[in-house]
Amino acid sequence: MTLQQINTSSTIAEVNLSNYIINASGPRCTTEDELINLAQSDSAAIMTKSCTLLPRSGNPEPRYQTLEHGSVQSMGLPNLGYQAYLDMLPRLKQYNKPVIVSISGLSISDNVEMVSKFQQSEADLLEVNFSCPNVPGKPQLGYDFEQTEKALAAITKLGDKPLGIKLPAYFDMNHFETVANILKKFPIKFISSINSIGNTLVIDADTESTIIKPNSGLGGLCGSYIKPIGLANVRTFRSLLPKEICIFGVGGVYTGIDAFEYLLAGADAVQVATCYQEQGSECFTRLNNELSTILASKGYKDINEVKGKLQTI
Repeated sequence: MTLQQINTSSTIAEVNLSNYIINASGPRCTTEDELINLAQSDSAAIMTKSCTLLPRSGNPEPRYQTLEHGSVQSMGLPNLGYQAYLDMLPRLKQYNKPVIVSISGLSISDNVEMVSKFQQSEADLLEVNFSCPNVPGKPQLGYDFEQTEKALAAITKLGDKPLGIKLPAYFDMNHFETVANILKKFPIKFISSINSIGNTLVIDADTESTIIKPNSGLGGLCGSYIKPIGLANVRTFRSLLPKEICIFGVGGVYTGIDAFEYLLAGADAVQVATCYQEQGSECFTRLNNELSTILASKGYKDINEVKGKLQTI
């Protein structure tokens, strides 16, 4: 069986992805040049930086540091403002690849305004970020269940374009069930799970100091450190949500094995952040080849033969 015979294509909310792997909102997806680079890569879609109503420069530097098994960051949503991404969409669509716009309003009214505009755009999917942990003074919406429901009621009635939610990590079964029950009340088409783990602290013992500046050194933990949490969230939500709600698995995808594990847990596709930040767009080609090689070695011809088939002992 050759790698070309392996089908890793997938579908999110009836939008076709040529393979299982796309970029996550965050690294290397802020400027038009960066988004064109993604368009020309083997990422199955073009995911934009999470945009706010107005442009933001983000938190003070240093705000990102590479760690042994990932990274810690407190970026503060640096982006060009939603109008810039709205203007880019016709040019990005020329690359014949799905475009996913990430939206991260600092209030429900911000999200309503941006979702309304993008509902009338050429975007294929809208991902609304309920889980940004690095904006001072702004709580993660995904941990306020009353506000989550209020926000979903406001943004899901603004148009028919498929809408998804980027969620923070959950750790308690009661929280999983509460969130799943809220999501089932609304026409949500997908979730992206998980975002970085917020408010973690990394210390440099040599300098006796924090290693990032914002928030007194507290930042979002990313990379392989959080993969077990990402897998658990994907697995749990897959068991609680109807199959019509698709799942992007996010967190610690560095190798084809990582992607394969998310596939077993039930993810319909995966998003890559820290690996893409560190290795550039070549990582998508490598990850796709590694995943296809694993599937072929196990005798699978299609990702659907594996998806959600995790065995327990």
